[in-house]
Parts: sequence; C-alpha cells; structure tokens
Amino acid sequence: MSNDPLRTAELTVIGQVTTASNVTLVCEAEQDESEVLRVVYKPVRGERPLWDFPDGTLAQREVASYAVSEALGWGVIPETVLREGPYGIGMVQRWIDIVDEGPDLVDLVPVGQIPDGYREVLRALDPSGHPVSLVHAADPRLLRMAVLDVLINNADRKGGHVLSGVDGRVYGVDHGICLNAEPKLRTVLWGWAGEPIEDELLTDITVLVKALPGELGNRLAELITDTEIEALGARAQELLEHPVLPLPSSQRPIPWPAF
Repeated sequence: MSNDPLRTAELTVIGQVTTASNVTLVCEAEQDESEVLRVVYKPVRGERPLWDFPDGTLAQREVASYAVSEALGWGVIPETVLREGPYGIGMVQRWIDIVDEGPDLVDLVPVGQIPDGYREVLRALDPSGHPVSLVHAADPRLLRMAVLDVLINNADRKGGHVLSGVDGRVYGVDHGICLNAEPKLRTVLWGWAGEPIEDELLTDITVLVKALPGELGNRLAELITDTEIEALGARAQELLEHPVLPLPSSQRPIPWPAF
C-alpha cells in the first residue's frame, strides 16, 4: 500500500478558493504527525456543467493532463491524482507555494511600456478605458507550457493559471477543460505563435507519441475517451511534422477573463 499522503492520507478541508468556477477546496493531507501535505481538492460533484464538455469529467481531464506532462518529462503540472475525499471522488493536486515578489509572468502593462524580456499578445482597454497590452515573459519554462497547451488542447490557459513556484519552477494549474477532441485552444501564451519549436522539445514529443500505444495510452484510457486519445496523438504528430507553434485560428483564442 502506498504511503504517499497525496494518494492515501485523510483530507481535512481548511479553506475554499471562492474565485474558482468549480468547487475548489484547500486541504491538508496528514499521513502522520510528521508529514502534513497541503493540497487542492476538486470533487466531481462540485463541477459546473459545461455545454462543450461531458458532465463529471473535469477531474479526470486534470489527471490526464498531468500524465501527459509527466510523459514529456516537463513537470509543468503539479502531481495530480484521482481519489476519494470528504465530498466524494475528485482531483487532488499538490499545493504550490508561489513567489509573492517580482514581476508577474503574465501581466497587463500600459501600451508602449512592455518590459524587457516580455512579449506582447494583444492590446485592449482596461476597465477605466486606458489602452493596455497583455504580455507574458519570454521564458523558456513558459514556452514549454505553451507547447503543452497545444498538445492537450487547453481551452482555459488564463494568466492566473501560471504559477511561479518558490522552488524556481513554473507551474500550470486548472486543466479541467483540456483534451477535447475538437479544437478549443484558448490561451494567453500566444507570444511565440508562428515560431519554430526547438529540437529538444520535439524530441520529448517524439517520446510521447511512442508512449501513447503502450502504458501511457492505457492510463489515459481510464480517464478520457479513445477519440480524445487519438486526437492527442494527432496533435502531437502534427507538431512533429510541422514544428511551429500555431497561430490563433478561432474567434475566441483567449480565455475570458484572461486572469
């Protein structure tokens, strides 16, 4: 039996993320007095129905997205499992302590004042009517996240879903509306659109494609449909054959709100 508190320890609810669209609870997972792990718990019964995703599947999509990130070896998504909790089965994910100081990886800045090392995504008006630019850091860790979002067809990469961890890593969270078979990519990370994908990332994508018919595919089959797994494979193969980050192609390429 596993001694991993993320998978087996009793969860105690200590708070709720009230800004989340679905019920999102902050819990402590205590295996023994010497090991207490903070986690995020999203019970399936707290998922809000969506018109374009099957009901009761968001937790599985979070776990499947984590499995893809791990198969690539990128570690973009914090460890995520599907398990029982105080309100039934749901997604449980390791909590990420974030850096409170310094510039945000995704931000809004006055037009014409883009910081060094940042890329402009679009221009708009803020609530006061002032022109602003949506920007993100030209950070290789974010580039890897942008490629992952293409692979998992992320329909909701908001700025608030990008976390700068105190451990120096950059994490992506909230992957409940990913891995649909239909194209749904909506992201704030369009700064590299139309640019080539570097060979190192393509090598990792090749590993993913080779893993899909085996253990990875079997794991994903417990979480998403065969059609969705085939679509994942097709997106990966498309990137290998045409190694360029896609351009926005829908009428709504950025999630709303963007943060």
